[in-house]
Parts: sequence; C-alpha cells; structure tokens
Amino acid sequence: MREKLAGTILLCALVPLAVIGYLFIVIVGTFGKTARVRQGVRALDNFVNATLFNGYAWESLSSHAWRERHKKWAKVIIKITDFFDENHCEKANKREQPIIDLVLKKRLTEQTIGK
Repeated sequence: MREKLAGTILLCALVPLAVIGYLFIVIVGTFGKTARVRQGVRALDNFVNATLFNGYAWESLSSHAWRERHKKWAKVIIKITDFFDENHCEKANKREQPIIDLVLKKRLTEQTIGK
C-alpha cells in the first residue's frame, strides 16, 4: 500500500513536469540545438517502452523491439526505424543489452518502497 501511495504522490508531481519537458523538447528540438534535447528524447523513449510496451525502464523501444523481433509489434518498429537508419534496432540492442543484463543481475527491478 505504501508503494502505491508513494507512486501516486510522485506521479502528481511528475506528470505536470513531464508535460512541460515534452513541450520543451518540441520547441527547442524544432527551433534550437538538438543536442540540448537529446537526453530528454531518450528518457521519453525509455518511458514509452516501459509503460506502453512493458519493457525495461533502462532500455529503449528500439532495443526492446530487437529482443522481441519475432513479435508483430516489434517487426513494425524495426521496419520503421530501418527506413531511417539501417539495422538501428539491432545496433541499439547491442549497445544496451549489457546494461539490461547488469540491471537484472543486480536485481534493480525489484520493489524498494514498502518492502
């Protein structure tokens, strides 16, 4: 119960900041230097992967798609990213898999609040 309460309170603070961050990414990414928003885009990518695709929070959607490349949704992601950057998902997975392995080995995915 404490974990759910803490999560709810945290979300009430984070969601408005996330909306502001998203708007910042759009405005600065469109009219400013893309290097300024690159980390925000990566964080948003990990967020979408973790929430909508049930992936790891430390992994991009591209890397997750490569791990699950036999599934229909992953094939769509791979096809789209290959249009812009050939073998993008495979390269992302090769870069990120050691991090995923370390996170799992250290059991960083386990509950920490209210345990």
